[in-house]
Amino acid sequence: MAKPKRQLSKRARSRQKHKVQTAQQTIPYVQMYKDGVCKVQEGYFTKTIAYEDINYSVASQDDQNAILDGYGSFLNYFDANLPCQFIFPNRRAQERGYSVNIPGADDHFNSIRGEFKKMLKRQIARSNNGILRSRYTTFGVYADDVSVARQRLDRVESDIIGNYKKLGSGAYALNGRERLELLHSQLHLGVGARQEKFSFEWSQIPQTGMTTKDFIAPTSFEFKPRMFRTGKTWGATSYLQIMASELSDKLLRDLLEMDAEMTVAIHVQAVDQVAAIKKIKRKVSDIAKMKIDAQKQAVRAGYDMDILPPDLVTYSKDAENLLEDLQSRNERLFLLTFLVTNYAPTLQQLENDIFTASGIAQTYNCALKRLDFQQEQGFMSCLALGHNSIEIQRGLTTSSTAIFVPFMTQELRMGGQSLYYGQNALSRNVIMADRKKLKNPNGLILGTPGSGKSFAGKREIVNVFLTSNDDIIVIDPEAEYGPLGKRLGGQVIKLSPSSKHFVNPMDISLDCGDDDPLALKSDFILSFCELILGGRMGITPTEKAVIDRCVRLVYRPFLENPKPENIPLLEDLYLVLLDQDELEAKHLAVALEIYVSGSLNVFNHRTNVDLTNRLVVFDIKELGNQLKKLGMLILQDAVWNRVSQNRDMGKKTWLYLDEFHLLLKEKQTAAYSIEFWKRFRKWGGIPTGLTQNVKDLLSSAEIENILDNSDFILMLNQAGGDREILAKHLGISEHQLSYVTQSQAGNGLMFYGDTIIPFVDQFPKDTEIYRLLNTRPVGSDTEVEHAEK
Repeated sequence: MAKPKRQLSKRARSRQKHKVQTAQQTIPYVQMYKDGVCKVQEGYFTKTIAYEDINYSVASQDDQNAILDGYGSFLNYFDANLPCQFIFPNRRAQERGYSVNIPGADDHFNSIRGEFKKMLKRQIARSNNGILRSRYTTFGVYADDVSVARQRLDRVESDIIGNYKKLGSGAYALNGRERLELLHSQLHLGVGARQEKFSFEWSQIPQTGMTTKDFIAPTSFEFKPRMFRTGKTWGATSYLQIMASELSDKLLRDLLEMDAEMTVAIHVQAVDQVAAIKKIKRKVSDIAKMKIDAQKQAVRAGYDMDILPPDLVTYSKDAENLLEDLQSRNERLFLLTFLVTNYAPTLQQLENDIFTASGIAQTYNCALKRLDFQQEQGFMSCLALGHNSIEIQRGLTTSSTAIFVPFMTQELRMGGQSLYYGQNALSRNVIMADRKKLKNPNGLILGTPGSGKSFAGKREIVNVFLTSNDDIIVIDPEAEYGPLGKRLGGQVIKLSPSSKHFVNPMDISLDCGDDDPLALKSDFILSFCELILGGRMGITPTEKAVIDRCVRLVYRPFLENPKPENIPLLEDLYLVLLDQDELEAKHLAVALEIYVSGSLNVFNHRTNVDLTNRLVVFDIKELGNQLKKLGMLILQDAVWNRVSQNRDMGKKTWLYLDEFHLLLKEKQTAAYSIEFWKRFRKWGGIPTGLTQNVKDLLSSAEIENILDNSDFILMLNQAGGDREILAKHLGISEHQLSYVTQSQAGNGLMFYGDTIIPFVDQFPKDTEIYRLLNTRPVGSDTEVEHAEK
C-alpha cells in the first residue's frame, strides 16, 4: 500500500515556492542603471555616495563637538520617507592600492632603486596589514517608476554632498559601474577572491544575455544557522545590542581599527516627528499610571507612597527627558540597526575576529550578538544597497545616533608619481602623496636641530629622482648634500674664493614666456647692487636708473648675437658704469670693484659647470660671510634661468633651500624668495624651504606670505615658542601639537592642503641610502636618530 504524501503547511509551501536556487537570486536588488540608480524592489530606489574621512580623532575637543553637532544636523535631514544606510567596508588592500610606484631601469642607480623599493615594500607590509577602509552612504526614495525616483534622488544627492562638504569631507556619487564594483568587492573576499578582478562593461549585457548580478555574484553561497560562506571565505553577521546609558564616540572607531576584514553597516530610519512625540507622550502617560498604581499598592501595604521601584523612576526620567528633547531641542527619533559582518579564510580565524569585536563592544557596555538563522538576511543587509531585512532596531535620538560619528583620521594613499612620507601615526598606513596635485605645491620642512628635517628633505629628493624625470636643484649652505648628489650622478658645484667652479651671475635666459628677460635681469642686478652696497636706505632712484641703463647697454652685444661667448661678465658691467657721467655710476663701480678685480672676484668668471644636469647641488659653505648671502642671491637667479628653460620643455623643477632662514634675514634675498613662492608654481617649479627658525617666517607681513602660500608642510619637533606660534597660525589642536612636542626625530605632523596627518618615519639604517641621507656618524644627536631601531 503506497504511503500517503506528506501534506506541507501553507508557510512551507510558500518557502518552497520562493526558495532561492542561485547565488544571483540571493542578491536583493532588481536592476542597476548606468547612472548609479538601483531598483532594490518594486517602488524603492537607492543611490550610493562615497565620502572621505576627516581628522576627527586628533581634533580638539571644541572641534570634535562642532563635528558632532554638524553630523547631527546632517542626520536630521533624513525624514521618515528617506531611509539611509552607512556602511564601512574594511578590505585587504589590492595590489594596485599598495603597489611600489618606482619604475625599473638598468643604470648606475640599481642598488639604490632596489633598496628604496625594498624599504617601501617593508613599510607597506607594516601598514596595518594593508587594510583599506572605505565609507559610503546609501539612501533611498519610494517612487512608482525610475524617472520620478531619479529626480528625487538627484535632489537628495546634491543635499547630502553639500552636507558632507560642510563637515570638511569630499564626497561624490557612484555611477552604476562603480556601485557594481563595490558590490563585487563585498561579495568576493579572501586571498583567492582578490585575484578575481571585476570585469564589466555595459555593452556586455546585450552581447552575453547576462544580468548585472552575473558579473558580481560569487561562485556560491552557503548559509548556516550561525555563519555563512561566500566562495571560499567564511563570514558571520552580528548585531550590536546597545545597553549603555551613554554611548561613546570611540566604539565605531575601535571596531573599524581592527586588523580584520569586515563590514559595519548602520541602517537609520527616521520616525515621523509628530508620531514620535505622540508615542513618547503615551509612554509618559503609561509610566505615570504605573507610578500611581505603585503608590496605591504601597499605601495598602503600609509603605511610604513616595518610595517607588528604581526601574520605574529611571524609566520615568528617561521618557520625560526624551519628550523634552523632541519638543524643545533640535532632536529627532531614529530607529537604528547596527550590523557587523566579519570575514576570514578559516573558521578559527573567523571566531577569533568575532571574539575580538565582541570584546570591543563589551568595553563600551554593549554586546555583539550573532544573528542566529538570519545570516543570509544579515549579510545582504550589509551590502551597499540600502536594503535592511533585519527587524532588530533601537530607538535613539539625533545626538545618540550622531555619536557613531563616521570619521577617524584622514589617509593619504595617492597613486601615480606619489612620494613616500612615512606612516600615519594613528592607522600605521603608509603615506603616499603627490605634491604636484596640490593647488600650491610650495613646501616647508620645519624642525629643531636634530629633528630630522635634512633627512626628510634628502629622502624626498631620492624619491623624486627615482619616481619621476623631474629636475632637482639644491642650495646647500652646510655642505650636507654633496655625497648624495654625487651618488645620484648629479653636478655638485662647490663655490668658494679658492674653488675652480664658477657661476656667472650675468647669465641670462631669453626663454621667459611673456616676461621681458632684460627687465627680469635688471631687477636681479638691482637686488645684487643693493646687497653689496648695504645701508638702511638702499640704492637711490638715480642709482636705479643708472643700473637699468647700464644693464641694457651691457647686454646689447649678446642680444644682437646670442652666443654663449657674448654673455657679459661683472667686469663688463663695471666698465660700462665707469663710462657713465653720473657720480652715482662711479660710486656703484667702486662698490663692484672688489667683486671684479679684488679678493672676492669668484663671481667674475664664465660658468664652467654643467647647470643642465638633472640634479645640481650648490655647495656654498665656504663662501664666507661676505659672499654667502650674495651667492644665495646669485644662485636663486640661476634657478630662475633653469626653471624658465624647463617650463618650455614641460618639465617640473624641484628646488630645495636648506637653512632657509639665512635667505629671509636680508631684505634683498627675502624679496627674491617671496617671488619664488608667489610665481614659481606658474613656471613649473616646486620650492621647498628647510629651516629651524619659525620666527623668521613671520618676521614681516610680506615674508609671512611664504607660510600662507605653502600647501605642503612637514613639521617635526618644535621648540616651545615656535609651537605656540604655529598652533595659532595654522590652527593646530592641542592633541595634534603633541606630535611635535619632544617628539622623536623623524616624527611629526604633515600638512597636505587641508589634510593634517601625524606621521612616523622609521627608515632602515642598514642601507646605502641611509648612509647617504645621514652624512653624519650614527649615534650622534642629529636627524639620523629616527632610523629604525
